[in-house]
Amino acid sequence: MLSKFDDYPIHQTSLPIAHPASGDRNAYDRYWFNGYQDDGEFYFGIGAALYPNLGILDCGLSIVRNGEQHAFHGSRRAPAEPTDVSVGPFRIDVIEPMRRIRVTLDENETGISADLTFTARTACVEEGRQTTYGSGRRLMMDVTRFAQFGRWQGHISYGDERVEIDATRVYGTKDRSWGVRPVAGPDPAIAPAPPSEIQVFFLWAPLHWDDRCTHFGVFENKYGRKWHSDGAVLPVYDSLDAIPGAEDPATEVLAHVEHHIDYIPGTRRAGHARIELGHDDGRVEQIELDPLLCFRMKGIGYMHPEWGHGMGKGELAIAGEHWKTDEIDPMAFDNQHIQQVVRATAADGTVGIGVLEQICFGPHARYGFTDLLDPAR
Repeated sequence: MLSKFDDYPIHQTSLPIAHPASGDRNAYDRYWFNGYQDDGEFYFGIGAALYPNLGILDCGLSIVRNGEQHAFHGSRRAPAEPTDVSVGPFRIDVIEPMRRIRVTLDENETGISADLTFTARTACVEEGRQTTYGSGRRLMMDVTRFAQFGRWQGHISYGDERVEIDATRVYGTKDRSWGVRPVAGPDPAIAPAPPSEIQVFFLWAPLHWDDRCTHFGVFENKYGRKWHSDGAVLPVYDSLDAIPGAEDPATEVLAHVEHHIDYIPGTRRAGHARIELGHDDGRVEQIELDPLLCFRMKGIGYMHPEWGHGMGKGELAIAGEHWKTDEIDPMAFDNQHIQQVVRATAADGTVGIGVLEQICFGPHARYGFTDLLDPAR
């Protein structure tokens, strides 16, 4: 099956580009974005992914504001052309690779629509390869991911509200990843892991500052041992022409990172956090994170019981939903994957804005968790 990309000298196997190198059902290729205003008034998330071995392309766009979260979901049979990232009224267009991307959601029956353009503020930073195995011998996760910091311009509409997105105030992160990672629904050919073996601890904190951007991420096992970590400091640029390339030779890759979380009692959500960025010269930079707004990632499909990633919906299906943020169960399984807009404060008093993403299932000795979902005390 040939596609437009087969006209470029980019092949890594003897197959056409549209054919995944892996036959794993969980093969995927994902776009993900967030955006948030500098005062924490709103946060929006966007996701779209192709699952070539499942024959599915799905997407989501969701905004939290004024105590409510509104979400658009879409799914379709995967198109033959992989550059066609459209699901009904939803579309992603790469205007300039690694520079500008446009996301549009035309008016539709859900009442949620948008026209948004992401413009890069930094080059990209490639995270370390994420590879892990499940309780058996099967490879569960083998992923490459990169992040890029930028600004948003445009608007989002939902219900009777229209939110203007001003690039002088609305920051965000672009995240691209691909490889193999579990999607929604159990694999019918694999015996499910016993509940006692389910454990995920993940933190991710991309932060914008006036003169730089900082990147932080960790995966840990139940003993608090890091099996993956990322940290970087990226220069920022006032114009796209000034960005030196897909990657920036001036990016500083950090020696190590650390975290300290104060959980809200009765939840697994941070009420405050401190992260540490360890530099090659031995300097350790401490950054305090104070949450301003919480976004449930189920709004763009993560752990959603009906619109989870890779759930087939036929030729084309869309849906909308909304909920009041103070009426949901903070310990429900599908409410655990979150991003919070955070005010970041450096040791010298410098203030930035960004997010703290959390997934915490199962035991984690350092923070006193012993079961699948026991809350903080």
